[in-house]
Amino acid sequence: MRVTTRTKPHPHDDAPDTAASFERLAALPEGPERKALRDGLIEAWLPMAERIAVRFKGRGESLEDLYQVAALGLVKAVDHYDAERGHAFEAYAVPTITGEIKRHFRDHMWTLHVPRRVQDLRNQVRHALRELDQTTPGRAPTLAEIAAHTQLTEDEVRAGMEALECFSALSLEAEMPGTDGYALGDAIGGPDPQYDVVVDRVAVGPCLRALPEREQTILYLRFFRGMTQSGIAEQLGISQMHVSRLLSGCFAHIREELAETG
Repeated sequence: MRVTTRTKPHPHDDAPDTAASFERLAALPEGPERKALRDGLIEAWLPMAERIAVRFKGRGESLEDLYQVAALGLVKAVDHYDAERGHAFEAYAVPTITGEIKRHFRDHMWTLHVPRRVQDLRNQVRHALRELDQTTPGRAPTLAEIAAHTQLTEDEVRAGMEALECFSALSLEAEMPGTDGYALGDAIGGPDPQYDVVVDRVAVGPCLRALPEREQTILYLRFFRGMTQSGIAEQLGISQMHVSRLLSGCFAHIREELAETG
């Protein structure tokens, strides 16, 4: 069930005084009276939760959804707050709501899995960009300026900046900018069948080098130059039948060599 958020301004200049209500809530048994008091406390503190949610806008999540996550964090804070510990509710609720929003981003907003260390770099870079924007008007801060401001290395800054783009991913069917219907998937290569014969090529190398020079020349012309047997025969001054017999002999010799070496 979605929590209905308030859109009108908070009626209080400061945080509402609900200390007595929390003490009364702790003493009440489960029932309609306790539920009504609990709902009233949530309603009273909801504007604070919304103000916390606004701090996280512009990060790929709608403000309305952020309000909902903050409201759920507020509900948890109201349900778990212990007035007997001597702390004001606000001191307990703020980190509880903030933590709920951060968990939401961590668990639901990353399209790609990003290690926690890189997420931390992303946050440092994002804060630095906001702060440096005030000191470098009209231009984007350089990599070196960000690194100096955050006391990170330039490689760490690059990692953080790349992580800024990891909240969403393009579909493989998405059209690439500046092309006429060319999809992203069209730019991704497929399996190369030549990889399957790499081991065979390496294994047959010594066998080829051990052949007489004429047989090596015939194999080269046939399989690397793409010449026909008759073309090879004409170039070498022998018959096409002789070329065929030499090729067959080469194949048989190489198979025997490979069989002996396993």
